[in-house]
Amino acid sequence: MDEKAKNEPPAPSQSEYYYPPRQRHVHDSRVTFEEYYFYAQRTREEQRLHESPQWQWLTLFSSRKKAPDTSEEEHSHNAPSSGRIVTDEEWLNASRAFRTASWGAAFYLITTDILGPFAVPYAIGTLGYGPGVGIFTAFGIVSCYSGYLIWKIFMGVDSHEFPARNYGDLAFRAWGTTARHVVNVLQAIALLLLLGQVTILFGQNISEMSKYRICYVVCPLIFVIVGFFLTQIRSLRSFGWIANFGFWLNILAIFISMGATAHNPPNFSIARLGSVGGSIDVASITPDANGNYPPVVTYAGLPTSNLIGSINGLLSGVLAYAGLQLFVEFMAEMRRPHDFLKGMFIAQAVIYTVYVVYGTFMYYYQGQYTFNPAYLGVSDYGWQTAGNTLTLLSGLIAAALYGNIGIKVFYNNVLVDIFKAPLITSKGGKIFYAAIVPIWWSIAFVIAAAIPAYVYFVSIISASCLLNLSYTIPPWLALGYDIRMRTMGTFDPAVGRTSRGPTSVNRYIQGFFSSGVLQVSINIWHVLYFLAALALSGLGLYASIEGFIEAFKIPQLNSFTCRSPLNLGT
Repeated sequence: MDEKAKNEPPAPSQSEYYYPPRQRHVHDSRVTFEEYYFYAQRTREEQRLHESPQWQWLTLFSSRKKAPDTSEEEHSHNAPSSGRIVTDEEWLNASRAFRTASWGAAFYLITTDILGPFAVPYAIGTLGYGPGVGIFTAFGIVSCYSGYLIWKIFMGVDSHEFPARNYGDLAFRAWGTTARHVVNVLQAIALLLLLGQVTILFGQNISEMSKYRICYVVCPLIFVIVGFFLTQIRSLRSFGWIANFGFWLNILAIFISMGATAHNPPNFSIARLGSVGGSIDVASITPDANGNYPPVVTYAGLPTSNLIGSINGLLSGVLAYAGLQLFVEFMAEMRRPHDFLKGMFIAQAVIYTVYVVYGTFMYYYQGQYTFNPAYLGVSDYGWQTAGNTLTLLSGLIAAALYGNIGIKVFYNNVLVDIFKAPLITSKGGKIFYAAIVPIWWSIAFVIAAAIPAYVYFVSIISASCLLNLSYTIPPWLALGYDIRMRTMGTFDPAVGRTSRGPTSVNRYIQGFFSSGVLQVSINIWHVLYFLAALALSGLGLYASIEGFIEAFKIPQLNSFTCRSPLNLGT
């Protein structure tokens, strides 16, 4: 018998030497890839027989009563209250009950998570029509490809017995414990910074709506307080109908800002802070001695040779498609994860269409005055307030989503694993989760109040975290997964025995160069994809830091101040 298996605590089992999945730790390094794959294929076969759940909007407006919802709130993997041992069937039923969402819910969650068109006009403006549309087309294609890679790995390692709940679980099963910790830390930081980013954005939103009458530091605080309550929703399925609402709010805000922009001049007064001209050529937005601003100018190619400004615009494009790190959480709650690709491809097609149409339209009318976010660049106060209100509501929904998953990642992978906190599905865990929510949002508030330079803060987040989570990590995980698949042995569920060939370094070498020319070419492509994304991350960090240095030379940009960073006219 394996020496490591001897150290396992005794527990009832069908075999003297094998402990079934229900008796394993959540991240047990002794569970082999072969075991994960065996149970994943069994789960996939069962899920293929399920009927797809209704779209959320069909359920909401249906006259028929829904059956009572059974979710993670009523089920856990703990023993029943009678104290008896949990049976295999009870364990599996608890895992099944967690999976209830439809591909329609996934569509709305993806669009809520990713759809953020209000930075797109700025990105296209810093790059010009041709390069801008080209960049968004390229990022759209590779983001779909990265999403497909995440789906493929999930389908190969997730099961009722060993559910994959987050991005780090895929890294753990493809590369091991260290990879899991790296991905979890990066994802938690990214989600916290994203929460800070939307807090900055909608702090400015509230400030502009109030005509700068509210002390600026209070504006993000208002957003945070409301966010406390929305983040108390623990199940992503409960976010389905809310995400539906947020999607249509965004669409309405898009049409309002397009109509208002076509019939009103740009918002000249704030162009200095976060416009295209402010990033690539300040002279193009500087008024003359009589206070007259230069006319609107647009470019088919790169506007100037200002590389840093163009890279910061490109990083706004990265943010526009960021969100792939949440796909695992979406799939983990789907009744039929086979349908996820349908929801993802439709969502990405909608997102790409909205981005290109909205971005080019706004840039055509505002040129170098195009602001990030675009709706703040509307000069008419009434229409500006309408856009601010709609995006504020949809922003709260997106922020609640980031807060929900960010706290879950931190709770499950730090507090539970390291500090032995109670499971989030237990009564104590629910109380603990509720207590963490205000702390998490408070940290985001501190970040928001300290860094009002929104454009360059977005660039920092995109370069350091989002680009890596969306484009660097997926090919790396796919490479590890494919290598393990090509060197996979056999698993006997009766005794829990795995038989395999090469181990250690030899396994990775053989796995990389085996299975024919096509698979080796795919492996090489994934290595090149990984390195290219990593290089872009480094270049983006350089550009965003340089931009930050320039932004903080403006005296008005002070931390924790009552003066709004948008109020540059006083």
